[in-house]
Amino acid sequence: MRPGPGPRCPAGAGDQVRQVPLHPTTVGQLADYQRRRDELCPCPSTEAFFLSGAGTRLNHTNASKTFTRLLKAVDLTAPAGAGRPRLYDLRHTFAVTTLVNWYAADVDVAHRLPALSTYLGHVSPATTYWYLHACPQLMTAAAERLGRAWKESP
Repeated sequence: MRPGPGPRCPAGAGDQVRQVPLHPTTVGQLADYQRRRDELCPCPSTEAFFLSGAGTRLNHTNASKTFTRLLKAVDLTAPAGAGRPRLYDLRHTFAVTTLVNWYAADVDVAHRLPALSTYLGHVSPATTYWYLHACPQLMTAAAERLGRAWKESP
């Protein structure tokens, strides 16, 4: 999906074009957003899909502030000793959950890691490793796989 009519800008150095699979309900919600966005901002100043109220590309600071306001509005609280979720944490959670699910399905994680990197918008798996943290589920799954590999080796 691309924004409606408006100026076309050359892609910047950090812009990447990629196709990722989405659930049909997500596609429907994005199409609804696109229609409403195009009504409100028929001539955006960027080709970015998500726009600010001014028709410019969203920036991380404003998106994070909005996320924090939404957390407060729904009165989402973090467990004692834990910080409140941050917008950026969603990427980490997605990456870790994907790996845990791959381990559970006994798939070749190393073979699929480039796909996860692409989905996250990374150039290579090396940059994806920064999103992975040592959560108990991931460490357990990796240790079990390693244990099986050691038992199977001569």
